Amino acid sequence: MLAENALHIYTDGSSFSSPRRGGIGIRFVLIDSQGRETTIDSRHPGFEGATNNQMELQACIEALEEARRRGLANSVTKIVVHADSQYVVDHVYQAKFIWPKRQWTTSTGTPVSNVELWKQLVKGIKNAGCPVYFEWVQGHSTDAHNRAVDKMAKASAKSVLRPPLSVVSVRKKWTTESVSIGSVQMLGQRLSIRVVTCERLRQHKLWKLKYEVISKASPFFGKVDIIFATDLLRDGHSYSVRVNQETANPRIVKIFRELTDPDGTPRSKSVKANG
Repeated sequence: MLAENALHIYTDGSSFSSPRRGGIGIRFVLIDSQGRETTIDSRHPGFEGATNNQMELQACIEALEEARRRGLANSVTKIVVHADSQYVVDHVYQAKFIWPKRQWTTSTGTPVSNVELWKQLVKGIKNAGCPVYFEWVQGHSTDAHNRAVDKMAKASAKSVLRPPLSVVSVRKKWTTESVSIGSVQMLGQRLSIRVVTCERLRQHKLWKLKYEVISKASPFFGKVDIIFATDLLRDGHSYSVRVNQETANPRIVKIFRELTDPDGTPRSKSVKANG
């Protein structure tokens, strides 16, 4: 049973691969004094190159902005956002009160992902005009509103697309393994790696890299993980590097040289910071 005197907002995000694109779904639900529901569906174009987490955040951002613009919360005492994303629901508190004090890093020192989106969401909460609460709803449940926004999000991802929310350069992996955070232990060792994706984190002045280990002698050969670097390592290129000793906060501490292609063609040996 939905609470009266509240604006209920159902949101969902969706993401597809090959090519990567995402979409959002939004439904507003108002309850009158007799307990009758009025629903308003809001349809939006999707985004190129979007991840599921980005779309979950973007759905909440656009929903709160639309509610404010249309005055949907003018006669209620609170807004309740219903989302099936634990990523959003579990981290709203940290985004409001914890991460800004830590310069948008986690308790282990790793950079928070999607910082700009989190900042927009926090701003939307502050500008909502009344208290905003987030409640988790089981995805693909019997909840008709959740099913509706799930359908809208998928349709959004298949519609005319807006530009990407962030620019990530991507290359195809050589290994068949999927990315597994922490699968490569940081032991201060020297590794040969191949960069699969490259994303600039402007808030932190770092590069976020998805990489695969190509050192055949390494016990982590073929593993795919995430690491951060102050210098640019380009996607599709291979490097000999040294890593730190914090698996919970992985960093490249030294770049020795750029390696050759599998066919023996040498790559440029100069590696400089960019951006």
